[in-house]
Amino acid sequence: MLNDYLDFVLENAPYFYYLPSEGTVDMEWGRGPAPASFAIEFLAEAYAAEEFADRKSEIYSKIVELADYLLSIQCVNADKLAYGGFRSRDDSAYYYSIDAMRAVPALLKAYDVTGTSSYLDSVLLAGGTFLFNMQHKPSELGVHEEYYGGFAQAVTIEDSWLPEMHVVDLYGLVALDCLHVRTNEAKYSAMASDALGFYRTGFEGLYLKFTPKPSGDGAWHRIGDGETQIYDDDFGYALYGLFQHEGWTASVKNVYERLNTVSACAEHPAYDAAFCWAGYLDVVNRKPACNYYDVVTAGILHPLRNGYDPSAAEHSVSIVLRNPEAFKYWGVKFDDYTPVENKQSTITVSWIARLLLNYRPFFSAFAKILRTYGEEIIIRRRKHKSSGEIVYTDEASALALVRPVKAEDLFIASGHGLGEYVRIYLTIHIAHGDHVVIRGVEYEVQPVQEFRFRDRLMYRTALCRRLNE
Repeated sequence: MLNDYLDFVLENAPYFYYLPSEGTVDMEWGRGPAPASFAIEFLAEAYAAEEFADRKSEIYSKIVELADYLLSIQCVNADKLAYGGFRSRDDSAYYYSIDAMRAVPALLKAYDVTGTSSYLDSVLLAGGTFLFNMQHKPSELGVHEEYYGGFAQAVTIEDSWLPEMHVVDLYGLVALDCLHVRTNEAKYSAMASDALGFYRTGFEGLYLKFTPKPSGDGAWHRIGDGETQIYDDDFGYALYGLFQHEGWTASVKNVYERLNTVSACAEHPAYDAAFCWAGYLDVVNRKPACNYYDVVTAGILHPLRNGYDPSAAEHSVSIVLRNPEAFKYWGVKFDDYTPVENKQSTITVSWIARLLLNYRPFFSAFAKILRTYGEEIIIRRRKHKSSGEIVYTDEASALALVRPVKAEDLFIASGHGLGEYVRIYLTIHIAHGDHVVIRGVEYEVQPVQEFRFRDRLMYRTALCRRLNE
């Protein structure tokens, strides 16, 4: 499967999308720094991976091709405010802060693989000039009423501004930290400190953007009616950047858990946040605000989940492995994983490939017990279709400890006997209402309890009631 994802990236980057029904890349969206950068990040990891040892030559060539492409779209006119930035698309006049933040770590990885000095020069121009100016020039030119520490969203080649500051730019902490490590210049740590001092309020308040005066109202905002919604991927990137910068801090943990516990609702009963997040999240009413997963976020979150929510990482990987073609699309519906648009995404494939490449099975003392004493069960996940029908799909095997239930531990529902219940202990994600098959007998899962130690999941347990034959 990873070879298939690698082939996709080798064939389609730096184009945003591939159209499978037409057998060609999407020329309307064209190419851009985002797919090029994320493809390089995956390819650099693949280049170092033993499983791709026989493909190093073609991976190397593609890294060079993509890095050279990034250099070709970098503004090198020192008289322009966009100097050092990267044109966002083939047909665009805009140079976004976030695109430079994506390109810097990618070009550094390309430099590490190839030793090409022009890649390092490009990085220093992007970070030391363009990003510095996007942070400081707006207040100097009156585009921002004062110096905030955030980055203006974009500037055009004609020196026009998009002055808003977006929480997604916390992803830029990765770039600034890389630059500080490479150069040992205090300038970059100061830029990171100023940015974090500004964005943290919006991040922790689950806001998307700040609209500065004089063009805006000097306040934080979300989107949608009543401003209750956010983009999931913006917060995925923000979490990634902040996690890489400061680790599993209270700030990172709190925001991750608040978004990861947005749950299914009457309108979207099949939603499963442990796999991936909805493209739009209503963070005020605590529900998905669309009917599809933004697949890329499953990949973006992989470092956090591998370390601090390993059962979610395991759950994501298991679903992707059973539906590899579905998750090449940028968005798939909750109930059946069908695509919302006929576009397979280079960005999505690059991130999902990194999820798979970096995934390591969950290991703990309890996991060791499971491997020694557990037995294999089958999980049949409960899904609500848009028609209202309930189906049980996505059969997956898992190891579990299965134990009989004592009478004193159980309030038995009318019409049921003690022998109809068992208790299971396992690490994989499971939900109330799922079905499990134990020794050939099907049971319904009752409410699930999680047990954690130092913020890390140790195991889950649930009563299971045998279904009538």
